[in-house]
Amino acid sequence: MSDPIASADAVVAAIEPGLSPPAVRHREVVAVTGPWLAGTTSLVAALRERMPEHTFVEGADLPQAQAPAAVVFVVSAVAPLTESDCVLIDLATRHTDLVIGAVTKIDAHRNWRDVLATDQATLAERAPRYADVAWVGVAAAPDLGEPHVDELVELLRRMLASPDLERRNRLRAWETRIEAEIERYRADGDGLDRQARVDALRRQRDEVVRGRRVAKSEHSIALRSQLQQARLQLTYFARNRCTSVRAELAEDATQTGRRRLGDFESYVRRRADDVVAEVDEGVTAHLRDMAAGLALPAPPPPGPASTPALPGPPLKSRRLETQLMMILGAGFGLGVALMVTRLFAGLAPGLAAAGLVAGGLAGLVVTVWVVGLRALLQDRAVLDRWVSDVTNTLRSAVEERVGSRVLAAETALTSELSAREQSESAAAEDRIAQINAELREHAMQTARASALRDRRLPSLQRALNAVRAELRECAERPEERF
Repeated sequence: MSDPIASADAVVAAIEPGLSPPAVRHREVVAVTGPWLAGTTSLVAALRERMPEHTFVEGADLPQAQAPAAVVFVVSAVAPLTESDCVLIDLATRHTDLVIGAVTKIDAHRNWRDVLATDQATLAERAPRYADVAWVGVAAAPDLGEPHVDELVELLRRMLASPDLERRNRLRAWETRIEAEIERYRADGDGLDRQARVDALRRQRDEVVRGRRVAKSEHSIALRSQLQQARLQLTYFARNRCTSVRAELAEDATQTGRRRLGDFESYVRRRADDVVAEVDEGVTAHLRDMAAGLALPAPPPPGPASTPALPGPPLKSRRLETQLMMILGAGFGLGVALMVTRLFAGLAPGLAAAGLVAGGLAGLVVTVWVVGLRALLQDRAVLDRWVSDVTNTLRSAVEERVGSRVLAAETALTSELSAREQSESAAAEDRIAQINAELREHAMQTARASALRDRRLPSLQRALNAVRAELRECAERPEERF
């Protein structure tokens, strides 16, 4: 008698000699499996008692690399098969041709025959191989009486005694093996295993392009906005600083005596230098903070700020005005002298001469005081106007300094931003080039797999058809029908 394994392998080798055999080993055991609470354990115990010459195991106890000689698929009479139950029987019988369906708990459910017919029709619609599956009703652990498994035991003994069982199981394993090979070639040719990666790469490429465009626009807008704010804030700061210094110097001018006029001029020039330096430091700090906020290097500091040329106070000799004031002061002093002389004469006629002297001295003192006071007030008014001119000149200078510093910063920061954008664009282009290269590689692999699929599928399909034809022939033999 020929070897059944070699006979089954020869069917495939005649068409696909290079195809590796199924990586599964059949054991002389019967696997009893089914959904949870279907009564698998009770049925295994009953079959072990009634058929001690055979080995019965539950489906979960069989290693994955081993296949049983027969499968008893157990379902409860409570309800018909579900999709998950059908998936379970597909997994349990993928390498085994001999399958028997058993509806359990028939002692507790009178409509079990309807459930059996529904299960039989459901499996027959699922796959052609299940159309010839034999179904029986059993009660492995009834509440009353002995277990009802006689029909199942008789059916198992007849089917397990078939001389062609080992060959059929080998053919069924070959069918599963070839179907998996065909599915693999189809998946590779369609690129299904690479499609997720290809989609992810395309999304990454779109995100890189969109992110680069958005980042460039955001950086440009942020820089322009920050520069405009800096120009406004620094100009306002410079004006306020000049205004505060103007008020401070004006107050000092009202308290300056004639002896301190020279010192006041030098003091004003020092304060102007201080204002220029403070404004320049404020501009430097503001631009540095702005650059840090934009993640750009600070613009290079310019040269030291210089104070604009300030004119001296116009305290020139006012000879004619002084003469006029002396005349007016003398008239005012003469009036005071006459008033004092008359006062002395009215009090004591003998003191007229003394009154005349006292009146003259008083008139002289008043005249000197009036002339000096008028000259001081005139100088203070001149200094106040001079302070105004100085602060106006100073404000124009510091505003010009602010404008030139912001303009220089704009040039420097725009250059730095352009350099950074070029670097980021180069990095983005490199990333896009890598993505495109990987996409091209996936396309080439898919094309090669598609060509290989087109070459391999016809012969594999012929081998699969040959295996299925052998299985149909075995099922149609009178001695194999049960």
